[in-house]
Amino acid sequence: MQALQHPLQQRRLAALRDFEILDTDPEQEFDEIVKLAAATCGTAISVVNFIDAERQWFKAETGLGVRETPLATSICAHVILQDEFAEIRDTLDDPRMQDNPLCCGEPGLRFYAGALLTTQDGLPLGTLCVLDYEPRELTALQRDTLRVLARQVVTLLEMRKALRSADILRREVDHRVKNSLQSLSSFTNLQSRAFASDDAKLALSMVKTRIDALTQLHEMLYQSDEHSVVELGAFLTSVCAQLEGLAPEGVTLEVATTPVSVPAQQAVAVGTFVNEFVANSFKHGFRDGHTGSVTVELGLEPDGQVRLTCSDTGVGLPPDHGIESAGLGMKIAEVICLELGTDLDLRNGAHGVVATLTFTPAAT
Repeated sequence: MQALQHPLQQRRLAALRDFEILDTDPEQEFDEIVKLAAATCGTAISVVNFIDAERQWFKAETGLGVRETPLATSICAHVILQDEFAEIRDTLDDPRMQDNPLCCGEPGLRFYAGALLTTQDGLPLGTLCVLDYEPRELTALQRDTLRVLARQVVTLLEMRKALRSADILRREVDHRVKNSLQSLSSFTNLQSRAFASDDAKLALSMVKTRIDALTQLHEMLYQSDEHSVVELGAFLTSVCAQLEGLAPEGVTLEVATTPVSVPAQQAVAVGTFVNEFVANSFKHGFRDGHTGSVTVELGLEPDGQVRLTCSDTGVGLPPDHGIESAGLGMKIAEVICLELGTDLDLRNGAHGVVATLTFTPAAT
């Protein structure tokens, strides 16, 4: 006989769908639970199943070989109507199972034991159960084990739900942060046009450069599972990809990086430096139609230090150059070097300007 609907069927189904577990792929954590349940109870079959509106669906199974069955043949559909644990030592002695083809057929399912999977509100979603082809009886330890494993299934469901809610919240926050950073960048652009003072323009340039680096970093953190550690090589590649559109005609931007993990604060500092160097090279190094390239290289030294080298093939620095005359603001450089605990090596190379920073990656 087919089981009656649960008296709180609509609430129960809503709770089940809220977990977003139906029709998901197999997962090791659930698979291990059914294997342990079958091994502990010495049964041929074990499943984690959920009772949907028209079907019984299996998140994990061992010994069964299918992912769902109709409700008409579901033993668990009967079990969710009773207490938190059910044991049917011989299904053919149970009036509910006597016409069930899964029990009456050959070979038939003759033994069943299951622990309910219930929400915090007490709504039954399904069961963790074991089945066999011969009548039998579980020991007290086996029954307790099924109960404990059923609670572990529910814990996994609750954790998945909590992580999903946290991810949705994070995405909303990230969206708002990104919009705010873009608005700040646009605002600094507008403000810089309103000031004639070189000091004011430099200060706003510093702010905008830092905002742009933060925007790139934020985008990378948004896509990453680690929200405090940044793969610096990928980050700089992303920063430079945004800068390529600013390159003068005939000037290329080349990037060569080694994977390096650093804290977010160091990534912002390095990204700010690269952003400022490349922008200044484009502006000051290739005047009057001069062509060439700007190169950003990131590597690891044998002692574990990170070495960043930014260079161009532009007109180079004048003989009496200083950091300011290279277009890289002294204040920006000072802040970056302070954050990285290093000094800036800025000089003319064989073909243009070369700037080098060597620093120790902070513990992550």
